[in-house]
Amino acid sequence: MLRAVGLSRTYGRGESTVWAVDALDLDVPAGQTLAVTGPSGCGKSTLLQLFGGLDRPTDGEVWLGGRRIDHLGEQALARLRRRAVGFVFQAFHLMDELTAAENVELPALLAGASPRAARRRAADLLDRVGLTDRARHLPAKLSGGQRQRVAIARALVNEPLVVLADEPTGNLDSAATHEVLRLFDELRAGGQTLVMVTHDERVAATADRVVSMRDGMLADDTRLDDGVGSGGSGGGPRRSGASSELGALLGWEG
Repeated sequence: MLRAVGLSRTYGRGESTVWAVDALDLDVPAGQTLAVTGPSGCGKSTLLQLFGGLDRPTDGEVWLGGRRIDHLGEQALARLRRRAVGFVFQAFHLMDELTAAENVELPALLAGASPRAARRRAADLLDRVGLTDRARHLPAKLSGGQRQRVAIARALVNEPLVVLADEPTGNLDSAATHEVLRLFDELRAGGQTLVMVTHDERVAATADRVVSMRDGMLADDTRLDDGVGSGGSGGGPRRSGASSELGALLGWEG
């Protein structure tokens, strides 16, 4: 589902050059839940931004659903982010003036869904994350765990090929973290491709596979799933035909 080939991202020039990601190779099969760990500044968040088209590599390639995406123009990348990638951020990034339901509906509307279809999809997802009774509340009236669950619902509203979560429990207390972990476990069981950047061992333990980064490179790669997510026979359903699915989502031919 995701592939990095010789992926590098540098900042600065000359002696001041910083290698945020350094010639990294990584494959994430469809349906796998991958946790990316490592110390602050090792390149975890940069890798996630490159996978999601929020940043461009200095060198190397990024592939999503069998299609190379790092060379796409800005409009194509915008369509990609709306339709094929769901983002969950540590700071939630909800729109303060919109209700929980409106925050979830917005990406669907931007992707071309009718208002009725967007409302129905948002209602279904808020019910799934246990927030039906908070649908008309503004973010300021929600707890941290509730806001993060709204953010997860928003990330899923366009049925993305992959969900990218950057420190999704970093701002949450223990109870809220438990709520989010339960949701991620449901996504894993349902076969959603999920990449999570985290410092939290509890989050990493819910994954099929854990990779550790140091100085922009992979330092370790550990499978926790006994092969599930990379061609194994256990676990939830796995999405297939990702290349054609991505092409349909973005209006590409072939």
